[in-house]
Amino acid sequence: MQTTLAREVALKGVGVHAGVEATITLKPAAANTGIVFSRTFADSAPRKAAVNWKSVQATDLATVLGDRSGALVSTVEHLLSALSGLGVDNVLVEIDGPEVPILDGSAARFVEAVDQAGLAVLASRRKYIKVLKPVRVENGASFGELRPYDAGFRLEVEIDFAHEAIGRQRFAATMTPSVFRRELSAARTFGFLSDVERLRAAGYARGAALENTVCLDENGVMNEDGLRYADEFVRHKALDAVGDLALAGLPLLARYSSYRGGHKLNAAMVAALLSDRANYAIVEEAARPVRESVGAEISGTSPVPVFAPER
Repeated sequence: MQTTLAREVALKGVGVHAGVEATITLKPAAANTGIVFSRTFADSAPRKAAVNWKSVQATDLATVLGDRSGALVSTVEHLLSALSGLGVDNVLVEIDGPEVPILDGSAARFVEAVDQAGLAVLASRRKYIKVLKPVRVENGASFGELRPYDAGFRLEVEIDFAHEAIGRQRFAATMTPSVFRRELSAARTFGFLSDVERLRAAGYARGAALENTVCLDENGVMNEDGLRYADEFVRHKALDAVGDLALAGLPLLARYSSYRGGHKLNAAMVAALLSDRANYAIVEEAARPVRESVGAEISGTSPVPVFAPER
């Protein structure tokens, strides 16, 4: 059955790119509402953007949603990842700023907020997007592919960075709320010290700090507390993928594989899937239960040049 929050809950913090403080309030919503962002303004009426692939305005350094008037709210992927990962179908997200707060750089605080609010089960059955045939998107050395999968949602993410602290890493899991909580929710966003000056000059990363970002210099991880997972980098990319694929508007019954992916590839993958009705069906059947399956692989630095335009 579909779910929503049992009560509203609020969080406050700065955005990682704009560096502007904002408050978000997560509110219960009726069945079949989906996830809807409502941007409030002091001097004008609120504007709304439903979470679907047609609302995507930009994906260069974060996922940005908007309406016919333009961009409305950015960096939505961590919140969407938490809601999707925990199986929350219907929420109204009120926000009074241009960007969802980065908080600690992961989805952990959003998971805590959902737990604080609690879930309410609604009277309508949940709908799924069932992938019927393989759909693939390529961008240079990067690719993403959605394939049929009868046991829920399977995620297989691989990254390949020239930096010694990252190298080639792979994460694979059949997603459930417990797997999301344990394996992905605390993985933080990451970036490189060598990019900071350029990004800030372009108006990005103005709210980035060691409190909300894993930062790497030529010697390795700069954060005093180190990493939360040995392969935190690929786990965060997997966390992002869960949030970006929520742009489909309904949970997926599919196996998603990506190599050197990011927001742009993930969003293009959703658009490619939904652009042809022959690719998918809307169903109400629940996936066959499977035993939780999680795997991770880490290897040394790859000789392939780093491909990370969205880092």
